[in-house]
Formats: sequence, C-alpha cells, structure tokens
Amino acid sequence: MSTGVEGETNGHALKTSRHTEITKLDRVVIRFAGDSGDGMQLTGDRFTSEAAAFGNDLATLPNFPAEIRAPQGTLPGVSSFQLHFADYDILTPGDRPDVLVAMNPAALKANIGDLPPGGTLIVNTDEFNKRNLQKVGYDADPLENESLESYQVHKVAMATITRGALEETGLSKKDAERAKNMFALGLLSWMYHRPTEGTEQFLREKFAKKPDIAEANIFAFRAGWNYGETTESFATTYQVAPAKLNKGTYRQITGNTALAYGIVAAGQRSGLEIVLGTYPITPASDILHELSRHKNFGVTTIQAEDEIAGIGMALGASYGGALGVTSTSGPGIALKSETIGLGVMTELPLVVIDVQRGGPSTGLPTKTEQADLLQAMFGRNGESPVPIIAPQSPADCFDAAVDAARIALEYRTPVLLLSDGAIANGSEPWLIPDVETLPDLRVTFASKPNATDGSDEHWPYVRDPETLAREWAIPGTPGLQHRIGGLEKQDGKGSISYDPANHDFMVRLRQRKIDGIKVPDLEVDDPSGKARVLVLGWGSTFGPIGAACRRVRKLGQAVAQAHLRHLNPFPANLGDVLRSYDRVVIPEMNLGQLALLLRARYLIDAISYTKVAGLPFKAEELQGVLTDVVKGVSA
Repeated sequence: MSTGVEGETNGHALKTSRHTEITKLDRVVIRFAGDSGDGMQLTGDRFTSEAAAFGNDLATLPNFPAEIRAPQGTLPGVSSFQLHFADYDILTPGDRPDVLVAMNPAALKANIGDLPPGGTLIVNTDEFNKRNLQKVGYDADPLENESLESYQVHKVAMATITRGALEETGLSKKDAERAKNMFALGLLSWMYHRPTEGTEQFLREKFAKKPDIAEANIFAFRAGWNYGETTESFATTYQVAPAKLNKGTYRQITGNTALAYGIVAAGQRSGLEIVLGTYPITPASDILHELSRHKNFGVTTIQAEDEIAGIGMALGASYGGALGVTSTSGPGIALKSETIGLGVMTELPLVVIDVQRGGPSTGLPTKTEQADLLQAMFGRNGESPVPIIAPQSPADCFDAAVDAARIALEYRTPVLLLSDGAIANGSEPWLIPDVETLPDLRVTFASKPNATDGSDEHWPYVRDPETLAREWAIPGTPGLQHRIGGLEKQDGKGSISYDPANHDFMVRLRQRKIDGIKVPDLEVDDPSGKARVLVLGWGSTFGPIGAACRRVRKLGQAVAQAHLRHLNPFPANLGDVLRSYDRVVIPEMNLGQLALLLRARYLIDAISYTKVAGLPFKAEELQGVLTDVVKGVSA
C-alpha cells in the first residue's frame, strides 16, 4: 500500500508456510556501510540493479572517502551506499535508513546516529575486536551493552561464515574474507525477496578472467541467502512491489552516464563529430570513461595532460567543425576560465560540464556542493556571458546535455552545465527516449563569401538576425579564409579592433545574444492554487524540495514549488512568478548564490536557506523550514 509521501511507510504482514512473516511495504531505505575496502559501493550498486530490474522506483546516495585507501577501520575510511526503493515515484535517496548494515565499528559509529529507533541493524561481529573498537573511540563493545537496545539488532559473523562457505575453494583466509560483502548482499536479497540470477551473472562477467574468484563470490552470495533462509534470527522478510511508472523501456542510470549519453545523442542529432578534451577529476571522470566506449558513434576522447590543454583541444575541435566538449569539477573550471573566455570572444560552440564538489581549492573531492554558480556566471575576466544549465536529477542529465548542445550550436557559444556530486554518482530509473523525438540539432556551415560590402571575402562576424549567432566556417573551405582569436573583433569583418565605440558595441552585442536565448517559461507546481509561499530551487535540490513539499501539503498546508534548469538567461516569466508569492524560499548547497542573483535582478526579499555539509538536504529539515514560513505567512 503506497502513501505517496517519502518518509512514511505503510505495510501489513502475512504468514508463510515456514512461519516467517512477510511484511509488505511501500518503501524501504537501506544503507550499506563499511571500510573503504569492504566493497560497499559494489554491494549497493548490485542491490540497486536488482531493484531496478524488479521494477521499483529508486534513488541512491553513494558516500565514500576521497583517498584511494583511507586508513583501515577508521572513521575517515568509512564508505557507505544508501538506496531508497519504493512502489511509487520517489524523489530522494531517503533521509534515514530503515536498515543499516555495519561491517565494522567505524561504520557503526559513523552511521548509527541516522538510524531511527526501531530500525534494523545488521552487524558483522567479526570486526568488533578490542583494536577496532579503540580506533574509533569505543570504550566498550556496543554489541555487549545496552547502547543499541532501541534498535532491532542482528549479530552476524559474516567473515567467519564466508570463510566457512569458501573453505573448499582453496582461497586463502584473506581472499575468502573479501567476499563478505557478497554475503551481506545475499542476506539482504533474501530479506527483501530480490532476484538472484542477475547478480550471479554479473559476478561471472565481472570476474570472467578469474573464474575461481567469480565462483567464490557467488558461493558467498548464496551463503548469505541461505543464512537468512535457515537462521532463526530473522522472523520477518519484506516485499516492496514494483512501481507504477509510465509505460516504456527503463534502465538504471547515474548522472554521469546520462550526461555522456546526452552528449552522444547530441552528436547523432547534429551530425557532428564529438571531441571530448578533458583531464580526469573527481567526480567527473566517469564521463570520460563512458564516452571513451562510444567511438562507434563518432566520439573522440582525449585525456590531456592538464585541464587547460583539455579545454584547448575541445575548443580547437569546435573551430574545426566538431562539437567540442570538456568535463571537470570546480577546481578545473578555475583553470579553464581563460579558454572559456576565448570561446566567448571567438563565438564557437563548446559544452563545459562542471560536476560540482565541495570547495574551495581541492576541498572535498567526493562530497557534493553547488557552490560554483557565481563562478559559472562571472568567473572570467571582462564581460564574458555564457548560458548556464543545471540538471535536477541523474536521469535529467540526459535532457540537460542535449539542451546544452542545442544552445551551444544554435547560438555559437560556450555553455556551462552545472551538475554536482550527488547527481553524478546517484542513480534512478531512466525512461529511454525515442531518438526521433529528440530535437534536430543540425547546423549549416558557411559555404560562400558573405561580406556585406559586395566583396568576395568571408566575414566571420556576420550574424543571424534572429539568434545573433555568427556564421560558422570550417577551416580549409575554399574562399572562406578567415582569422579569429582572443583580441577584440571589428563588427562583421572580424579584424582586430581597439576602437572604443566598436568594443562597447561588441560587448553589448555578445550580452544581447545570451539574453535572447530561447528557454521555456518556469513552471510552478501549486496543486491547491492557494499557496502564498514558493520554494525555488536549482540542481540537485529538486528531490529534497519536492519530498518536503509533499510532506507539508499532507499536513494541510499550501506550498508551491518551482525549479530552475536555465540559470542564464533566466526564464522570461521568472520575475512575475517571484512577485506573485508573499514569500520565496531558496534552499541551496552554498551560502546563497542564487538568492543573491535573484535579489539583485528582481529586487525580491528571498529567504535563503543554505547548507554546505557535503551532503544533500534532507526532506525533514526542509519540511521544518517550510512549515515555519507557511505558518508565519498565515499568522
């Protein structure tokens, strides 16, 4: 039975023939937590894949250290993966886990504060020795005192049982213990009636070159399943029915993969070669990894020696008639800013993907933030405007990438696409679109001289009167010799110009081109039509804001929600929307950057609610904020 509201679960139980209760739930949040070498990301990803194959709606939140191998058994070394799956449409990975799997004391201590009273705690007892307890500051074993009495605690010697299950494989004790994450996966798969064939096939494919390792992991996975089936510790199992999603073909997708697919689709719909010039950086590297697999779609990937070289290659490719793309995170945007400015001056299409992370400097490489908005808007010398787009979820990254390519090609401009770590690494179901429904991105290259003085010359800055985009001439085209560069250009002819009046004209013209980009009007979700409070977000705040609004409305309070994809230019109706509400609340994972822009542009007194903890908002915290604002307006 579905509540349709995140954070509230209804269920009922029935008896099976083996006297185990099966409780039907509408939603569950599971968190796997352990040492960074315990394979928690793989475990969570496999459970997610099975939930997706089963037909559940889902959302995930991976959380891991920046270090390749953080100190074993310590709090900084804890890695976790949270999965929220349900039989209805959900918006977030969940505020708190209903089930916490803790592989060691560090994982327990780092995550137990999020487990609500009555929650299920499954603990790997083999790691709870004196040394590991002392590493994280436990004076006594929490499994042996009353500190966990408010939870449903299941003590399982995962490493010991896994070693026993693999004893006949001939693996060493150390190698056998590495499979304990698959034991945990098997146990949880049994608890929630997840299919097993997909995981076994995955393991055989993943370790195809090491079939003994593949079989060992499968044995461990089956051992976990059988443990749940035979032990008396678990008196209840759970079922979450498939979600009623729109008809179509779905697949599980992460934000980075969706961005890569969107870029591939843009190449196919434009008929252009795609050239990705980039330098690996967390959390954007997976875009390079994914695009490198698609040479058959006319995609060339170049791993440059640094960020500056990467964007230079991409811009050079655009000059040559391809669609140049570069991907990075905040520190890389700082290095790429000069070349983005060159793209503004040369007016070439370029897609710049910024997967934001915590800053400043190298900051928090694996933690999420959305604090690069002002850098994207103003982080270049001179007046150098660029369009800015922000996807709202992992699946939305596909459409955002296609839209960024559309704007770059149609208006001949660099476009900044602002994703973030939560979107990049998170996953959800994606309805695979019909390619023919995607926008036609084909471009027309200059083919003949265009000088307006009657000569047979090609003037690179002759413009389309509607879009103000300049003509795009491929180097080497007979009769279209031209020169572009970073120095100011004479209007039309493109010659170097230091004339004050021309500079003033060109600066305003470039700004007018960006201001004139066609973007859809802002849509407002206001079911009652009576809301006096609007919650406005951008980027990955979409899910938490939406979940919080659902909760507030269920309490009988009216609240409206709107979400910005286009941050430059803003939608034409944004000012009217903002002025039609008594209060506007803007939650952001920064110190109020969008709020600053809206106050300056529209002179509204927005309420800025901010968070820079490296983690997404929780629906419950936004619910509290919105409830207080709505009550204040109604008083």
